Amino acid sequence: MNWKALFGSSPLPKPEYIRTYEKSLERKIAKSKPLSEVAFLVLDTETTGLDTKKDQILSYGAVQVVHNRIRIATSREFYLKPKFRNREAIKVHGLVQERPFVSREVLVRSFLEDAANKVLVGHHLGFDLAMLEKAGRSLGLGKIKNPGLDTYDLAVRLDLGRYYDPRAISGRDYSLDRLCERYGIGLDDRHTAAGDAFLTAQLLIKLLKLAAVKGIRSYGELMG
Repeated sequence: MNWKALFGSSPLPKPEYIRTYEKSLERKIAKSKPLSEVAFLVLDTETTGLDTKKDQILSYGAVQVVHNRIRIATSREFYLKPKFRNREAIKVHGLVQERPFVSREVLVRSFLEDAANKVLVGHHLGFDLAMLEKAGRSLGLGKIKNPGLDTYDLAVRLDLGRYYDPRAISGRDYSLDRLCERYGIGLDDRHTAAGDAFLTAQLLIKLLKLAAVKGIRSYGELMG
């Protein structure tokens, strides 16, 4: 018997926190807004691997940058209990069983509440957002539609200009490690989600200051 045909296939109602997040997307950031007034949510995920279809989030870290300052009180760090364990991923990230685990709903809800009216920032941000979308899919989350800023892309742009040949770039030169070394940022707590989010937040502030020197001073100029 075709149960979908008999009873329909209407999705379950979205939780209120997802509807609130989607409502927040209706407010657009003015292109003329000075960069010093733009609020950023800097995030990172540590995962069992790099396949967005097969792998899963082990931990999530985030911190907000407002008025070119890192707001330590907004720092987040969550750990998910993996369905399976990748020994190499655990070895790199240093995650152990004693960590306090939270549900996917707690992680996704915290992320969406923090993300409202923010520009999302990450190093290779697209991967992190794909993993968060995957984590929230069964909860009713669709695409994450905040404006996004990748510190990798911004660093390259500030060095080479808006138009450059990606094939001529060495990815290693723009890794988070290399950029932190170049801008004098200590590599403390590397390879944890919260640690990498904090490093990326520091890098963002350095890059925004350099952007201002190069004449990029508004939200529209940064994202255009």
